[in-house]
Amino acid sequence: MHSISSIRLVLCGLMIGLILVFCSQSFAQIGVGIYVNFAPPDLPVYDQPECPGPDYIWTPGYWAWTEDTGYYWVPGTWVMAPEPGYYWTPGYWAWGGNGFFFTPGYWGPVIGFYGGIDYGYGYFGHGYEGGRWDNGRFYYNRTVNNVNVNVIHNIYNTTVVNNTVTRVSYNGGEGGLSARPTAQEQAATRERHIAAVSAQTQHVEAARSNPEMRASANNGRPPIAATARPGAFQGNGVVAARQAGTVHGPAPGTRQAQNQPNNGRPVPRPEAAPQQERPPAPQQERPQVQPQERPRPSQQERPPVPQPERPQVQQQERPRPPQPEHPPAPQPERPQVQQQDRPPAQRQVPEPPNHENRPNPITHPNDIPPAQHSAPPNSGNSKLDQKYQKQQQKLDNQQSKERQQLQQQQDRDHQRIAQQQANEAQKQQMEQKHQQQTQQMMQRHEQQNQHMQSRQQAPPPPPVHATSRPPEQK
Repeated sequence: MHSISSIRLVLCGLMIGLILVFCSQSFAQIGVGIYVNFAPPDLPVYDQPECPGPDYIWTPGYWAWTEDTGYYWVPGTWVMAPEPGYYWTPGYWAWGGNGFFFTPGYWGPVIGFYGGIDYGYGYFGHGYEGGRWDNGRFYYNRTVNNVNVNVIHNIYNTTVVNNTVTRVSYNGGEGGLSARPTAQEQAATRERHIAAVSAQTQHVEAARSNPEMRASANNGRPPIAATARPGAFQGNGVVAARQAGTVHGPAPGTRQAQNQPNNGRPVPRPEAAPQQERPPAPQQERPQVQPQERPRPSQQERPPVPQPERPQVQQQERPRPPQPEHPPAPQPERPQVQQQDRPPAQRQVPEPPNHENRPNPITHPNDIPPAQHSAPPNSGNSKLDQKYQKQQQKLDNQQSKERQQLQQQQDRDHQRIAQQQANEAQKQQMEQKHQQQTQQMMQRHEQQNQHMQSRQQAPPPPPVHATSRPPEQK
C-alpha cells in the first residue's frame, strides 16, 4: 500500500508540473510583444498598379519586422474583400514608450484608426477616400485610384484636398506623427472585425522570404513596391519604387528589438517620448505636385493630410454618389484626366451590353458587365411595386455574392498555378475551366432574371366580385 501511494504522489506531481509548464508557455506567447528600438523607414514612392477587377480593395504597402530580416517591405496590392460592405483598415507602427510596436490591419464595416499615416491612394491619414460600397458593389473614386473604365464601370470622381504631405511611416516618438483617433475611429474598434485573409498572409510570407524586400538590401527602395494581385511578384502588374524612403538605423550600443509584456494589446501612445535614442527623421524634400499633372496618381503627388483637429471637414466635402436602385455604369470613353474645377461627375446611363457582339466569351466573373434591368414596375399598386423591387434587389445581392465567391475561387487557382510554375498547356486548361464555370453561372443568372421579369410583368389576378344567382326554373 505504501508503494502504491508513493506512485500516486509521483504521478500527481508530474501532472501538476506539466500543467504549470503549459500555462507558463501559453502566458509567454500571449503576454509578450516585440518592440523595435528604432523607427521603420519612411514610405517609398510608387505608382499604383491597375485594379484587376470590380470589388477589389486597395491595401497599401508597409514595413514589417522580424528578428531574422529586420524591416522588410510588404508590397501594396489589390485584395478581394471578404464580405460586401467591408473596408480595409491598414496596420501601423507607433511608439510605445520602450520602442516601436506594430498594430495589424483588419477588415470591418467602418474604417478605424491607422496612426494618421499617409499611405496614399485614398488612405490620407484618416478614413478612406478611395471608394465606397453601394448596394453590394464597390464604387471607385478615379481621382485617387488607377482603374480601367473599360473593365470597371462603377466609378465616380471626387476631388480630395489635403494640407500636408508626409512619408513618415510611424506615429509618436521623435519625428513621428501626432495624430490621435477621432470619435468615429474609436467607435470602429467596437465593430465586428475580420483579420487579414489567407491571400494577404501568403502575400506577407512571400515578401518576408524575399531578401530583396529587406531594407538592409534595398536601402528603402524595394524592387517590388506594389502588385496587382496578392503574391504575384512576377509578370504584369508588378511595380517598383520610384523613390526610396529614408532608412533609420538603431542607436549605437542598443539592442534592435526586445520583448516587453503588453498582455496582447497595443500599448497606449504617450504624448511625448524620449528623444535621445534615435536621430531625428529628415524633413520632406519633395516639391508638391498637383494630382492633375499625371494621369496615374502617385503617392508623393497626393494632396496633404488634413489636420487631426478637424477630420470631419474632409468627410463633409465628399459628396455621396447617387443612390440608384441598380447603379449604372458610366460611358467607357470618359477622359482619364480629372479636372480640378469640375464638380463630381454624374453617372451616365449606359447602353445595354450586347453579349452576342463580344469577340470572345467571358472567362472570369470580373469581366461580366453590370446587369441591366427594365424600369421598375408601375402597376398602380404601390405595395405590390415595392414588393417587386425588394425581390429584384435581393436577387441582385445574391448574384453579386455568387460572382465574388467564384472570382475568389478562380483567384486561388491562379495563385496555385503560379506557385507550381505550370506550363502553358496547364494554364490554358485552367482558363477553359474558368470560362465554363463563368458561362454556367451567367446562364443561371440570366434564367433567374427572366423569371423575375416574367413575374413582375404578369398582371395581378382580377378581383372576384359577388354576382346575383338567377332563380331556378321550375
